[in-house]
Amino acid sequence: MIELKGLIGHVPYLGLFLLLILGGIGLPFPEDATLILCGFLISTDVIKPVPALLVVYLGVLFADVFLYFVGKKYGRMIVTHRKFKKILTSERLAWLEDKFSKWGVIIILLGRHIVGLRAQIIIVSGVMKLPFLKFLIADGISSLFTIALMVGAGYMGGNSLQIIKNDITKIEHIGILLAVIGLAGYVIFKYFKSLYRKKPEKI
Repeated sequence: MIELKGLIGHVPYLGLFLLLILGGIGLPFPEDATLILCGFLISTDVIKPVPALLVVYLGVLFADVFLYFVGKKYGRMIVTHRKFKKILTSERLAWLEDKFSKWGVIIILLGRHIVGLRAQIIIVSGVMKLPFLKFLIADGISSLFTIALMVGAGYMGGNSLQIIKNDITKIEHIGILLAVIGLAGYVIFKYFKSLYRKKPEKI
């Protein structure tokens, strides 16, 4: 029973890791959305900050390394691959190769934060046979900023929802109190109004 509880407690971490991996291999699970979800889960105390951040960092790096080796394996022929030609066209490959020639790993440091260009840059890193250690260091540093930004956004959003929820609860209580006071006032008003209008009995 204790082992089962422990497994259930680790499911959110495993889920975040798998979402990042699946998104990295091309399935419709955007990295940014998963990181925002992570921040939301932290803000609502579903998961702990330190293990959660470690899990998503490893998940991001694992997915990126996968794309790097895909690019390294297929080289420029990747633009003809049935699956990856949808991600990287021959025109975009040529454009990124030119940028890599001019800027090197700076393209990874900066371009990784651009949605839609991220996977292309990582694949081209492999296509151009960028030394793996150099790629890993650049991608690891760049990923830290991505994670901080997206997880932070999810965390702040989660806190905002909690604040709104608490405020709504207070407003509901105040509304109920005002409604009760209003109803009581109306009954009292009608009562005294009826007394005022009531004609005195003739003697």
